Amino acid sequence: MARKTVKRVKTGAFERRFSMAKAGFLAGARYATLTAGTYLAPRSQREGRRKAILSSQAQELVRELGQLKGSVVKIGQMMALFGEHFLPEEVTEALHTLENSTTALEWSAIERQLRKELGELKMAELDIDQEPLGAASLGQVHRAVRKSDGRELVLKIQYPGVADAIDSDMRAVVQLLRLSRMVSITEQFNQWLDEVRAMLGREVDYDLEAYTTMHFRKLLADDPRFVVPEVFSAYSTHNILCLSYEHGISVNDPAVLELSQTRRNFIGRAIMELCCHEVFEWNKMQTDPNFGNYLLRVGDKPEEDQIVLLDFGAIRDFEDATLGPGREMIRGAWHHDAQRLIRALHALDFLANTAPKRVLDDFAALCFEAIEVLQDPERYPPPASVINERGEYLWGNSDLPSRIMARAGRNAFSVHFDVPPKEFIFLARKLLGAYTFLHVIEAEVRGDTILRPFISMHEEADKALVDRIYTEKRSVND
Repeated sequence: MARKTVKRVKTGAFERRFSMAKAGFLAGARYATLTAGTYLAPRSQREGRRKAILSSQAQELVRELGQLKGSVVKIGQMMALFGEHFLPEEVTEALHTLENSTTALEWSAIERQLRKELGELKMAELDIDQEPLGAASLGQVHRAVRKSDGRELVLKIQYPGVADAIDSDMRAVVQLLRLSRMVSITEQFNQWLDEVRAMLGREVDYDLEAYTTMHFRKLLADDPRFVVPEVFSAYSTHNILCLSYEHGISVNDPAVLELSQTRRNFIGRAIMELCCHEVFEWNKMQTDPNFGNYLLRVGDKPEEDQIVLLDFGAIRDFEDATLGPGREMIRGAWHHDAQRLIRALHALDFLANTAPKRVLDDFAALCFEAIEVLQDPERYPPPASVINERGEYLWGNSDLPSRIMARAGRNAFSVHFDVPPKEFIFLARKLLGAYTFLHVIEAEVRGDTILRPFISMHEEADKALVDRIYTEKRSVND
């Protein structure tokens, strides 16, 4: 069945800002009116009613955002991913329902864009499938074949005007949230908006994505476990990215769990090692570790299985000065060294100076538990339900995230911890993404044998950096 299409993506600043301003004003008026009514309710019921009203109005606002598509949808998705630290829970939950648009731009509009970008001669060299392989909020993908040799390609095509609309869309979203009265526009909120704007800028910079794809292809050239698409510069421009088409199955495909345990362990180990390379060695991190960015290719033998890595638009570079304290936090947790862990937290500006020792001890214990998947089970045994007779961690049996959330909920950490810096959140999401991958494929792998070769990389420099920052902060406070 043919995919539903639209003639164009609305990118005009006036029409989009007018739509969002109207939606925000109406939502704010409804929220104010309904909230006023809660004061007539018994005191014991007021908070519950307020939350229910906020949730309802947030969902209505998200429906309005979804109608506009383009970068507005992407902005909402990014706020959902990183907004739990500065947005009300009800707003974050509503934003999580935003999905990439499955409505594609019709072929005539895409064809005009291709001819404008590539020219008639390059277009004539390709046989392009008019039906999109996939459509999202910022662009869509079409398969193609190079006529001269039958090489299978994909063309990632950015919607016309989307990149130019980002700044106006960001301003409009902020105005919408302000008018809706659902969010406090604080300095921390504005800092995160700047980061969302920067992330969006990277996602629509196809020149940067082409460079990053080629860089990772070179980094992993000698590792047969990974496949990185080849960039075809002859058919790429600032708004079009041409890559080799790579076959594979989704990580969520039921066929994956039908693979032998040995094969799934091989794949899981590869993913966690890639995560460690990014964090401890390369200082380059895929900040959007969702399953859509991976395919699995099953070989004739277990050792010939491969992981196809897709979409390098969310790769972010980190300096040692920003990632170093995060690595020190991991080391402190791995060695069960509470003092080292707390010093790293101070270096990250994550910890209030007034936090009592009891809170610090509780948080250290939480971090010690959080790293159990990468821990030596003989030194620090995890629950018996997640370890087999060979000492391998049973990732599929693990309920670690829910245990951590429950433990955090029992302790008043939020009172003593500041909004975490973006580097910490990126790192936490990276590790959670790798954990989720191994959990879904039900791998049985000892995590300590993966982390150990990486744990000492940059260690002396990271430790010296954290010690210097910690000492400087103490001298200022004294």
